Amino acid sequence: MRVTETNHKDQMQRLEERIEAARKAQDPKPRADEHYSGANLAWRMVIEMVAGLGIGFGIGYGLDSLFGTLPIFMVLFTMLGLAAGIKTMLSSAKEIEEKQAAEAAERDERD
Repeated sequence: MRVTETNHKDQMQRLEERIEAARKAQDPKPRADEHYSGANLAWRMVIEMVAGLGIGFGIGYGLDSLFGTLPIFMVLFTMLGLAAGIKTMLSSAKEIEEKQAAEAAERDERD
């Protein structure tokens, strides 16, 4: 008995469907502690803000010490550090939003 070309294609299609079903069954389930990721993101943003402020303060304080001026550079660079921290936080929030939108689109596509 000889397998025809169409029978071979049908068999390959059924095999691919079975392999795909097995892969879906093996996909990892969502983690139960998913709510921790929100806390991690919040800490990331806080650290970015504090780092911006700290770096700005340090540069300003160093320049004031170097030039022997009033704390004008410290105030100026602390404000610049604040602006840099806010900008970094906003870009992180945008990145997170895009990631969540992509995940939601992927879930909608699967359903």
